[in-house]
Amino acid sequence: MNAAAVHTVAVVVPVYRGENTIASLVSELQPYTTRTTTPDGAAFEVAEIILVHDQGPDRSEHVLLELESSLDEVRVVWLSRNYGQDAATIAGMATSECEWIVTLDEDGQHDPSYIGAFLDSALGDGSDLVYSAPTNPPPHGLLRNLTSKTAKSLIAKVFALPSSKFQSYRLIRGEIGRKLADIASSGVYLDVALSWVVDRMSTVPVRLRAEGRDESGYNYRSLFSLFWKMVLSSGTRGLRIVSMLGLVLASGGFVGAGYIITLTLSGAGEVPGWSSLMVVVLLCSGAILSSLGMIAEYLGVVLHVLIGRPLYLAVTRPHPRHRKEGAR
Repeated sequence: MNAAAVHTVAVVVPVYRGENTIASLVSELQPYTTRTTTPDGAAFEVAEIILVHDQGPDRSEHVLLELESSLDEVRVVWLSRNYGQDAATIAGMATSECEWIVTLDEDGQHDPSYIGAFLDSALGDGSDLVYSAPTNPPPHGLLRNLTSKTAKSLIAKVFALPSSKFQSYRLIRGEIGRKLADIASSGVYLDVALSWVVDRMSTVPVRLRAEGRDESGYNYRSLFSLFWKMVLSSGTRGLRIVSMLGLVLASGGFVGAGYIITLTLSGAGEVPGWSSLMVVVLLCSGAILSSLGMIAEYLGVVLHVLIGRPLYLAVTRPHPRHRKEGAR
């Protein structure tokens, strides 16, 4: 694309309890709805502000109706019931038409002024996905921040996913976002789905702000539900750990059986009665875990089909890296 062209951006905001915060966020986005320049000099504009009403418990719909009627760039997607943040975000992505998609939270902790830096990172590095990298702790309690960090680290190590980078403030290449939205199904975790189809990603340091409301929209039950959805969407690597554990236990049983048989045949000593029982337990438990692991592998393949993991995703053309000054 011509470097002088204006890059169009669609901002997608899932709205659950945004009655007191969404108008302020839209107001912050207003200056970017006309031609704006990134820190590196690229021209862009926010052409669409897509607000997805996720049927929250407050009166957000009245604010959304007012914003849609008074601002040309605002469009509201009305969901029939509460489907959750990922589903609402995917619904907004599916209706976008811009070159790039930015996803923001409704509560005001994400500063829209970083959109230009996100775009510079994508254009400079040839990235199809740019995550925010908070330089300060999220505006939550110590326990919640600690459990969230621990859960992401666990997912990263067990399932080999870049979960430490997962953030709801992100920039996605529009074509990829829309195609992924078309194939994603119920139960999918958006960031895991993005990892299926995006190879080049980068991060931009951001500073999180305090939420514009007193109470977070997530409790520990909903956070655990999100964590479990991430686990189920992540693949079969965790199931292989179960299979490997079964093989280790079964191997221990075979070694124990060999030792007992050798000891008995050689007459070198008396074999305790519990030793043969332990061998049987190890062999049986190993066989059970290995079998469960194999069955779970098959179920994992079925799960990926159900939640929409694609065999491939084609784009119209590659997203090239911009040549930087001094590059050869």
